Amino acid sequence: MSKSTWLRMEKGDPTVGFGAYAQALFALGFGTPFEELIDQSVDEQGLLLSAADVPRRVTSPRKRNQI
Repeated sequence: MSKSTWLRMEKGDPTVGFGAYAQALFALGFGTPFEELIDQSVDEQGLLLSAADVPRRVTSPRKRNQI
């Protein structure tokens, strides 16, 4: 990471990318604090949206008559 990016982060510049913050936190020894944000098993809203996409009734494909 460049020094200018680090200084922009310290000043709170909103144009600094999210990845730069993740990289800085990892370098400072905070591990991966954003891991929980992307964990699909604890995303309640995402699980509800996924459940809404599941078909309510599943039917098997019809067999064609063979001549």
